[in-house]
Amino acid sequence: MTSQPTLQSVPALGTHPASGSNPSRAEAREQLSKATYDLLVIGGGILGISTAWHAAQSGLRVALVDAGDFAGATSSASSKLLHGGLRYLQTGAVKLVAENHFERRAVSRQVAPHLANPLTFYLPVYKGGPHGAAKLGAGVFAYSALSAFGDGVGHLLSPSKAAQDVPELRTDNLKAVAVYGDDQMNDSRMALMTVRAAVESGAAVLNHAEVTGLRFTRGRVTGAELRDRLSGDEFGVNARLVLNATGPWVDHLRKLEDPDAAPSIRLSKGAHLVLKRTSPWKAALATPIDKYRITFALPWEDMLLLGTTDEEYEGDPADVSVTEKDTAQILDEAAFSIRDQQLSRDLITYSFAGLRVLPGGPGDTSKAKRETVVTEGRGGMLSVAGGKWTTFRHIGRTVMKKLESLPGSPLGEDFEPISELPRKLPLPGVANPRAVAHRLLVDGPAPGPRMAADTARHLATHYGSLAFDIARMANENPALGERVHPDAPEIWAQVVYARDNEWAETADDVLRRRTTLTIRGLATDDVRGKVQDLLDEK
Repeated sequence: MTSQPTLQSVPALGTHPASGSNPSRAEAREQLSKATYDLLVIGGGILGISTAWHAAQSGLRVALVDAGDFAGATSSASSKLLHGGLRYLQTGAVKLVAENHFERRAVSRQVAPHLANPLTFYLPVYKGGPHGAAKLGAGVFAYSALSAFGDGVGHLLSPSKAAQDVPELRTDNLKAVAVYGDDQMNDSRMALMTVRAAVESGAAVLNHAEVTGLRFTRGRVTGAELRDRLSGDEFGVNARLVLNATGPWVDHLRKLEDPDAAPSIRLSKGAHLVLKRTSPWKAALATPIDKYRITFALPWEDMLLLGTTDEEYEGDPADVSVTEKDTAQILDEAAFSIRDQQLSRDLITYSFAGLRVLPGGPGDTSKAKRETVVTEGRGGMLSVAGGKWTTFRHIGRTVMKKLESLPGSPLGEDFEPISELPRKLPLPGVANPRAVAHRLLVDGPAPGPRMAADTARHLATHYGSLAFDIARMANENPALGERVHPDAPEIWAQVVYARDNEWAETADDVLRRRTTLTIRGLATDDVRGKVQDLLDEK
C-alpha cells in the first residue's frame, strides 16, 4: 500500500508557493474592492466563466465572483458530454445540431484537446422499442453528415459486434445497434481551465464570495455587496455593468434588483450515478427510453456514469440531491440495455444531481429547448440563463454581442468587438495528451521510481502540458509524488497545485472538482483531513 505524506514530510509547502500562484483571498478581496470594473460577473458556472473569459479577451476590466466554488453546482453535475444533440433531429432542428457539432469539434480538436476525448456511442434497437432500426440508422447517418463525417459515418452494427465492445450489453431481443460519434470531458476540469484562461486574459476572480446585496447609482445596478464565506469579511465591488449568471439562482438575484420581477425560468433536475465497472467498455450506450428521452451509460474516468433523470424541480436549488426514487429510476432504465451484474448497488461509488435552467413556461421539461436567454432588468443588470455545456464558448460570445448592442452602453467603445477575436483560442495547457503522458513516463524522476502509467495518463488528460508543473513538484519533493489514495491515480502534488494555482479553498474543492477522488468513493475521512491540512498551510 502506498504511504501518504504527513505534514512533517512536506514542511515547506505553505511558505514556498508555486511560481505564478494565485493571490491570497485577502489580496483578492482588496483588489476587487479598490477597482471599478467594466463588468462584474456574478456566478462562476460555465456561463459566467465563459463570459468573463470573452470579456477579458475583449480588453474589458472584468471581475468574477461565486457564492460557492467555481463550477460548484450545475456545471459540475452534467453528463460530461460535448455533443451535437441527436434527439434534436426529431424536432427538425437541423441548424441547431450543425451549430452544436461545430462547437463540439472546435472544443475537442482545437480549444481543449487535452480535456476532451472522442467517444463512440451505441444506440441499441430492441424489439418493441420506441424507434425502429431503419429510422435510427437514417438518423445517425444524418447526424454524422451534419458533423461533415468528422467522426466517421453513422451506421448500423450487428448485436454480436456491439457485444464485443460492450460486454455487459443485453442482447435479448436486440435487433440492431446504431453507431455515432460525440465527445466527452471532465466538466469540472474544463470549467477550471476556462477560469484560468479568463485570469490570464486579465480577469480578477474570487470563489466562496456571496452576494448579499446590489449597489445602485441613480437607479442603475453598479456593483454588489459581498461576504467572504470563509473569513466572514464583507466588501463591495463597483462595476459599470453587472451580469447575473447565477444559474438556478438567477431569479433570486433579479429580485434583489427589482422585488417585483416575475419568474423567468423553471428548473429541471438531472441525477446521475457513478459505478465501478465490471469489465472494460470500448463504447458508450445511449438507450431510448421513450420517444424523447435517452438514458446514457458512459465509460468515464475508469468508471461507469449512468443517467440522467429529467423532472421539474421547485425546491431550494441548494438542496438538490439524489433520492432513492432517482437511484431506482436510473438503475431500472439502465437495465433496458445493461446486464444485472453491472447494475448492483454495491458498485455505486457516488451520485450527484444538478439543475437544468430552462426558459419559463408550461410543458414537459424533457421536451423543453436548452436555449440561452439574456434579459435586461429594471436597473440595467443583465441576466443570462440556460444553454448547453457544449456551446459554452458560443454563449460567451452571445452575451458579449448583447453587451456591444446595448444602447448607451456603460462600457463605452474602448474594447475589441467580439467578432474580431480569435474564434478558436485554446485553453491553457493545450497539448496532445498522449504525447504529454509519454513524456511524463520517459522523463520521470531519477533516481527513484518512474511515474505510474495511470498517473501519467490522468495528469495528461486533466492538465495537458501543465502536468509538467505538477511532475516538477513531485520530482523536487518525492512525498508529493505519492498517491493520495492507493486506488486512485492522483498524487499529492495535485493537492498543492490546486491550492496554489486553482483557487481550491476547501477539501471538497479538491476532492470533488480538482480531482476524481470523490466520484471514485475514495474521499475518506483520513484523506479529507490530510487534504485540509495541506490547504490550511497556505
